[in-house]
Amino acid sequence: MADYEDVLYEKKDATVTITVNRPQVMNAYRSQTYGEVIDAILTAGWDKTVSAIVLTGAGDRAFGTGGDTTEKKWERTGHGGTVGVPVEMLHTAIRDVPKPVIAKVRGYAIGGGNVIATICDLTIAAESAVFGQVGPKMGSVDPGFGTAYLARIVGEKKAREIWYLCRRYTATDAMAMGLVNHVVPDDMLDDEVESWCNEISERSPTAIAIAKRSFNADTESIRGIASLGYQSLALYYQTPESKEGGNARREKRPPRFRDVMNDAASNE
Repeated sequence: MADYEDVLYEKKDATVTITVNRPQVMNAYRSQTYGEVIDAILTAGWDKTVSAIVLTGAGDRAFGTGGDTTEKKWERTGHGGTVGVPVEMLHTAIRDVPKPVIAKVRGYAIGGGNVIATICDLTIAAESAVFGQVGPKMGSVDPGFGTAYLARIVGEKKAREIWYLCRRYTATDAMAMGLVNHVVPDDMLDDEVESWCNEISERSPTAIAIAKRSFNADTESIRGIASLGYQSLALYYQTPESKEGGNARREKRPPRFRDVMNDAASNE
C-alpha cells in the first residue's frame, strides 16, 4: 500500500476507514487527494479480509466540500480525468469495489462532497451534518451520478430543487428525502458506524457483492451519461460564463452569469 499525504488509512477488524485529512481546507479534494482516495478504496475493496469501507473527513467541520479551488491548473497534470481531476474515476471506484462503502458524515457535505455521499452505498450522518450543492452558483455541475443518480434516490422534483436552488439541508432533512440512512448525535457517530460495519461483517461477503452488483446494474447507464456529460463539462469550463463563478468568488461579489453569457453571445 502506498504512503499517503492527504489520506489516513486505518484497518480495524474487517473494516477499513479512509479519512480525507485536509481539515484546513474543509477536506476539499486536490488532484492528489482524488488519486489517493481512489487507490485506498481499490486497495480495501479487493482485500478479501475487508467487509466494509468507511469514507469520511478529518475533524468536525466537513465530510468534504468538493474540489480544491485553490489548486493551480499546472498542478493537475498527470492525474487523469476529463476535467483535469479524476472525479469520474473516484465515482467508479466507489461503485465497482465489491464491498459496501459507507459515508460517515460530520459537518458539511457540499458540492462534490454531497455527490460522494450520494454515491456511497450507505450514508450515516451526525446531527451537525449539512448537505447541498453549489455548482450553479460556481459555474459548475455534476453531469452524471451527482444528478441522475441523485434523482433515483430523492426523486426528480427534489433533485432538481437541490441543484437549481443550491440550498442547504440538515441531516434530518436529508434522511427524510432518502439521502441519508440514519442520523445520530455527533458523539455517537463513530460507534454507530462501527456497529453497522460489524453487522455487515457477519453477512455473506459474496451475497453482498452480488447484491451490490445487482443494485448497480439498474443504474449503470448513468456511467455513460456521465462520460458524455464530463466531456461537455470540460468544454463548459473554458467559457466566460463558467469562469465568472470563480472570478466572482475571488472578487467577493455576486456572480453575473447572464451578463457574461449575453456579452459572449453579442461578441460572436
